[in-house]
Order: sequence, then structure tokens, then C-alpha cells
Amino acid sequence: MPNKTLAELATIIGGELHGDGDCTVSSVAAMDKAGAGQITFLTNAKYRKHLSECKASAVLIKASELEVCQTNALVVDDPYLAYALVAQALDITPKPASCIEATAAVADDVILGIDVCIGHHAVIETGVELGDNVVIGAGCFIGKNTKIGADTKIWANTTIYHDVNIGKSCLIQANTVIGADGFGYANNRGEWVKIPQVGGVIIGNRVEIGSCTTIDRGALDDTVIEDNVILDNHIQIAHNVHIGYGTAMAGSSTIAGSVTIGKYCIIGGATVINGHIEITDGVTITGMGMVMRSIPEKGVYSSGIPLQTNKEWRKTAARTLKIDNMYRRLKALEKKQ
Repeated sequence: MPNKTLAELATIIGGELHGDGDCTVSSVAAMDKAGAGQITFLTNAKYRKHLSECKASAVLIKASELEVCQTNALVVDDPYLAYALVAQALDITPKPASCIEATAAVADDVILGIDVCIGHHAVIETGVELGDNVVIGAGCFIGKNTKIGADTKIWANTTIYHDVNIGKSCLIQANTVIGADGFGYANNRGEWVKIPQVGGVIIGNRVEIGSCTTIDRGALDDTVIEDNVILDNHIQIAHNVHIGYGTAMAGSSTIAGSVTIGKYCIIGGATVINGHIEITDGVTITGMGMVMRSIPEKGVYSSGIPLQTNKEWRKTAARTLKIDNMYRRLKALEKKQ
């Protein structure tokens, strides 16, 4: 378990140390549960009442909270960002693999960078290139001619098809599928005729992809995920989607084919986005949004129905069914005036 002194952490996060710089911590904990040897943080005002009684060895706080703090403190402008940096410094998550296991099947012509690790029973096909410090977990499949950049980590049982390009310093969680065929078919008098999907997938640098997420390959051109995108678990991204720099998407969202999403968008959980539309930069879509048309202006958009009691919802549903009739009656009244 890594130990860091508060002086070391102050350097890492650019914080101002108040207290004993030689004090060591080994983990991060919630303020109301933290104890000796741990560091905590204050970002939510409702936890301020715990600050004076906090048992942690140190707290990450803003300057305005310093007078209430009774323990060592690292004063920063953004305690939540500081928490993220400290958590990285104290991280004990193991690597998906620690060497090239004898049970891994690696084609003879695979190009391996320095310190590549490949777990048990992984399959690396011909033409693959793995950059320095790439880690491939147990049971993964890496298809022909795929390229994976330096410092990327891929967790167990992930499947990456042929002709996929993944950038540097990416993190791909278990059971993700990248490069499967998009949903492309023609109909011949009731019989479905498959359209081969000949595009690829291009994933930029510092992209993180949650477990059980699927990113389809392009039908003709590539599906593209730009740098610094974060994708949660159980997301479906269809063929020829293009997601811009810095966009974040929460779990169980679905994007139909040929959608373009701009930079720095926030897509709430269980959002559904119709195909062949464009969403501009800086758009936020709240959870359970259903996006049927292009969004040309930045802002916050919503369409999900908030939870009600069953009794209230039944009334709402009953009234909704009468909207068309009410509209017709209103138009008739307007004509009489």
C-alpha cells in the first residue's frame, strides 16, 4: 500500500500545507468515516458540520474552511479535483496483467513495445501493434491489424475486432466490445440482406470506456471517439458515430448510427439519440433524454418524465391521452372568436 507524506501530496496537487508535512497517509475516505492514516475532502456543504470532529490525518479544503478544521489541511481551490489527484497517487488497483503469460496466444508478427503485459489465454492476432507499457487482461481478443497506443490498459475478456486504432493512455474496462459490425441491412421483399461493415474504429488518447460498452465499426467510414472522452458502462455506440473531444456519457445510453456529437457535451444516463443528427459543442442532456432532432445551440436539454407516485402518474397518463382531443376543442373555440 503506497504511503505519501502531506508535503509530497502538497507538491502533487499544488496545495498549501497547514500542519505536519511529515504526516503520512495511505488512503482516501469519506469525511464522516475517515480515521488516522487517511485523507478526506470537503466539497459538499452538508458535510461541513463534520469538519470540526473529523478524525482523518488530513483534509483537502478551500481556504474559507480552514478556521473550522482541527487537523492537518491541504488548502486548494478545487478540493474535488485535488481528491482525484490524491486518489491517483494512492491508487492500489492492480494491473490487468503483470507479464506475458505462457498461455497467451500471440501471433509471430505482432509488434510489441517495451514492458507489454498480456494475461492468461488472451489472443493477439497477426498484424497487431502494441505500444510501450500496454497491458492486455486475461481472455482478451485483439483482432488482425489493430493498433493500441502506449500506456493503454485493457481489462479481462474485452474483444477488439480487426482494424481498430486505439490511442495512448486509454483505459478499457472488462467485457467491452470494440469494432463489431454495425446494424446494416437491406430488405429484399421481407428477407434481410446483410451489408458488410468495412469501416473501422478510431479511438483517441486518454479515452476511458466502461465495462460492457459496445462501439460498432463504421459501415464505410470509421466510427470516431476523440481524445479525452469518457464513456460509462453498458453504452451502445452505433456505426459511423463521431464523438468530440472531452464529451462524457453516462451508463445505458444509446446512440444510433451516423450521429455527430460535439466537444464537451454531457450525456445523462439512459439517453437515446436518434440517427443521422448533429449535436453541437457544450450540450448537456439530462438523464432519460430522447433526442429526435439535431441540437444546434449549446445548453441544457431534458425530456425524461420525473418519477411520481403511481396515483399521480396514472392521472398524468390519463390526461396525456386526452391532449389531442383537448387541442382540437381549443382550436375550435379559437375559430369561433
